[in-house]
Amino acid sequence: VHEENKAAANGCSKIRSGAQNGAALLALMEKTGYSMVQQNGQRKFGGPPPGWEGPPPPRGCEVFVGKIPRDMYEDELVPVFERAGKIYELRLMMEFSGKFIGVCVSLDNCRLFIGAIPKDKKKEEILNEMKKVTEGVVDVIVYPNATDKTKNRGFAFVEYESHRAAAMARRRLIPGTFQPWGHTIQVDWADPEKVVDEETMQRVKVLYVRNLMISTTEDKIKAEFNKFKPGVVERVKKLRDYAFVHFFHREDAVAAMSVMNGKCIDGASIEVTLAKPVNKESSWKQHFNGQISPSSENLLGFPNKEDGTQKSLGKPASLSVRLNGQHSPGPPEAERSTYPIFPGIKLTPISMYSLKLSHFSSAVMHLDYFCHKNSWAPPEYCLYSTTSQDGKILLVYKVLISSIADDSQSYFMPEKLCTTVEDAKELAAQFTLLHL
Repeated sequence: VHEENKAAANGCSKIRSGAQNGAALLALMEKTGYSMVQQNGQRKFGGPPPGWEGPPPPRGCEVFVGKIPRDMYEDELVPVFERAGKIYELRLMMEFSGKFIGVCVSLDNCRLFIGAIPKDKKKEEILNEMKKVTEGVVDVIVYPNATDKTKNRGFAFVEYESHRAAAMARRRLIPGTFQPWGHTIQVDWADPEKVVDEETMQRVKVLYVRNLMISTTEDKIKAEFNKFKPGVVERVKKLRDYAFVHFFHREDAVAAMSVMNGKCIDGASIEVTLAKPVNKESSWKQHFNGQISPSSENLLGFPNKEDGTQKSLGKPASLSVRLNGQHSPGPPEAERSTYPIFPGIKLTPISMYSLKLSHFSSAVMHLDYFCHKNSWAPPEYCLYSTTSQDGKILLVYKVLISSIADDSQSYFMPEKLCTTVEDAKELAAQFTLLHL
């Protein structure tokens, strides 16, 4: 009955019995020579195909196809997809929506985000713990706390040898089923790293320096990077425990990266890489790794050079804030659309915390989501005001972030005043996200 109703809803679907499905799939396998196996909630066709020699296709050769009609199977799908080229493997999932299909490049993601990790755990401890319960672990990326280098920031990224290994690990690490060190951790896909073409990277002459001490000054960083060759550094912009070092010439930037990576400055072992250029038209993706975005750099009053090469952090501001009477440009807002609610349409209650970051257009909502994801208390906003010389009331918010796990507290307040409450709150949220 369910299938008949669904067929009627689709208007053009047909109903086949189990025997008919089996016969159609068997005929497909006999015709193509491909094998077919079912495992882990999906049915795999091929992988590799008959006569295949050499390694599997590299990353980037897979597409994801969504919203496939529920009564459509491989015998109908394979001929459609073969129009584009030879199929190496087709994996058919067990959940379908019955609408028009959608096709996009498949993100062959091999990295998971692990949140709510005890801050006293070292990289080796986290790596060993992940290897105990998941397979295919290649590396663990852990960032030291900005104020206490003996602690981590409460999260890590786990790199796996393949997307399949990462997917299986994500299923294994579902909160509640695994509690390392007696803690309930948060698990999600890490946002894919921004890919910049090689030609663009060949022009970069800015270095991204991580793991600096809070007390280290821009002058100290400039002096250290000038040691190997005096006068090569144009300027330095430091933000909390990381900085961007701009060079006059690319060859000096590359040489300095090789010399300075792993060096100690004020007792901290620094990490140095080429900064990835910012695409001002792209969205601001959050990796929670202490890197800054171009739009927030503008909002915080930092220079915006044509050759700016900051690494992006989170989402763009939904407001174009006017600071000190100057308009602060940012990336255009994401396209927003409205859709009609048809009679009888089913609406399902949902928590905002079950959504993806792409659903949030403001830093205020993004910060709330971030705190929940890391098992922290919701951010608290304290409003302050002052009066300008012309009698105008200017506003700024101080943000309090409290960690439920260890009762620690941190305060964040931008060094800019705003004329409206909404702008002040948005700026404070952006500032806080940049410094967590």
